[in-house]
Amino acid sequence: MKKDFLAVSDYTSQEIQELLDLAIALKKEYFASGNPPLFKGKVLAMIFQKPSLRTRVSFDMAMRHMGGDALYLSPAEIGLGKRESIADIARVMSGYVHAMMARVFDHAHVLELAKWSSIPVVNGLSDYNHPCQAMADAQTIQEEFGKAKGLNVAYVGDGNNVAVSLMHVSAKLGWNFTIASPEGYDIKPQAVEIARQIAAGTGSKLTFIRDPHEAVKGANVIYTDTWTSMGQEEETARREKVFPPYQVNAGLVGEADKNVIVMHCLPAHRNQELTDEVADGPHSRIFPQAHNRLHAQKAILARLFGVA
Repeated sequence: MKKDFLAVSDYTSQEIQELLDLAIALKKEYFASGNPPLFKGKVLAMIFQKPSLRTRVSFDMAMRHMGGDALYLSPAEIGLGKRESIADIARVMSGYVHAMMARVFDHAHVLELAKWSSIPVVNGLSDYNHPCQAMADAQTIQEEFGKAKGLNVAYVGDGNNVAVSLMHVSAKLGWNFTIASPEGYDIKPQAVEIARQIAAGTGSKLTFIRDPHEAVKGANVIYTDTWTSMGQEEETARREKVFPPYQVNAGLVGEADKNVIVMHCLPAHRNQELTDEVADGPHSRIFPQAHNRLHAQKAILARLFGVA
């Protein structure tokens, strides 16, 4: 296991599967008898530039469930790269806590934090990717379908940070990944190139198209996300004109495999990218998916701490 958890693409397919197996085992253990205090004496510093419900609570509770503690640091308390240099913050924090999780706007900030830190750094989200979300997503998919290769994962909407990590974990696990996004909202080329390199070794098929109806044909998973992410608020009006054809509604879901599951990383703008009928319907897995953040992150932290 590497020192840090910054991107799914940093790990081999086997390492990703081992993390998922551990996450599923820790989840079963938690519900059966509770997790042992493997993180006793460990403190995770949680550095936030962006607000969060799932990231903050799931990391905090992951530490508590495993006998450790978590320390929340708001944007005002650190001012990452503004009030103090990232290099200085990394070296100071390395003497106080045992690991850091950072939820940032600029991916370069989490990379620099890891560069200068002597303790593990976890990417809790950046403008480039969202690897912890992808691990919870993959856990949810494997709990539903097992470790089958060749599953069809269809992402409908903006080619954002969530799409990047979902694409990379799909490629690592041998799933076929299709994304339908409007022109001008594609996944960044460098992320696509990384995915192509991964897929060449796993047999995953990658497809990039415009038509959401074509994307969901035969899909085992339909995934969507908000049309406007944090930091893009000034683009909201323009995006609301572009994305309506990409709404995941009952009609679109009906064009996929009959056992398709629908996923969303949340928060959802209901009846925009995802209708209430689908979000609360039989195909939806959005809440089990959210809950799996807790267990996937336990596994990540356990490996970084070297206790599992």
